[in-house]
Amino acid sequence: MHHEARVVLPGLLEALHIERPILLGHSDGGSIALIYAAFASALSQAARAQAAQPRALILESPHVFVEDVTVESIAKIRDAYASTDLRTKLGRHHNHVDEMFQEWTTIWLDRKFRDWNIENALGDVRCPVLVIQGTDDEYGTMAQVAAIRRAVKGAETLLLPECGHSPHRDQTEATLEAIVGFLGERL
Repeated sequence: MHHEARVVLPGLLEALHIERPILLGHSDGGSIALIYAAFASALSQAARAQAAQPRALILESPHVFVEDVTVESIAKIRDAYASTDLRTKLGRHHNHVDEMFQEWTTIWLDRKFRDWNIENALGDVRCPVLVIQGTDDEYGTMAQVAAIRRAVKGAETLLLPECGHSPHRDQTEATLEAIVGFLGERL
């Protein structure tokens, strides 16, 4: 995630000539957006002038540290990948689905990754932030949201009951309404 946030995303934004992105990230993508925003804000003033400072972050079910529930759910889905149609479903959205899935599960299930934590960097996030979290998220708890709210000044949250890890899928209308309202107040 750190490589994606500090190398891949800045390169993409530069190649597309995007100077003030609004980043919407789901799950690990939300973590990448947070890492990127903290990284861009922490750069020296000269370097910051060249970096694409985000205008806002919209984060769905982001992770800022590893929880037992995350590891347990990833272990379950790893096992289901071999015996269900999950591969086919993911293949609609990802090239090289087997490699992607294997890399993702291997990283999250590696005992060395249990110490991954970006809470210390969150104080460097300087743009408006909206966190959307399902209360029934099988991959993370409200502790993720609480950590962001403690560290990111003015972070707003939308907690969706009867919603799992994918608010955009589980509660599409409420998610879109929150995003439109959040951006409408800032653009």
